[in-house]
Amino acid sequence: MNELIDLERQGWEALSSVGEAGKDFYATMLREDAVMLFPGGMRIEGRERILQSLGIQPWETFQIENPRVIALTENVATVVYKVTAQRQRLQPYIALISSTYVRNEGWKLVVHQQTPV
Repeated sequence: MNELIDLERQGWEALSSVGEAGKDFYATMLREDAVMLFPGGMRIEGRERILQSLGIQPWETFQIENPRVIALTENVATVVYKVTAQRQRLQPYIALISSTYVRNEGWKLVVHQQTPV
């Protein structure tokens, strides 16, 4: 299940890259009915809508702390951790993260939630 922690790290790395790396990564990782929940009540549903939302300024730095995988079944698991990330000229963003994955011909991200600390 450590591969799920690696997938989360790869996602942050992709979102820290200039260009289409974030969209390219998540195009392969998101299930069609994926949901992302962000601070301020933002809820983005569906793979295509999520991909459209990824054209934002890349993260300059990020640090994942205390990642843990909670296996719900053999093919469903949630990754929980704390992240500290920063974009250029902005205050650090600190949040608790949970990402739930389903394995069906590879792991697919189904639900992702960020709770600011």
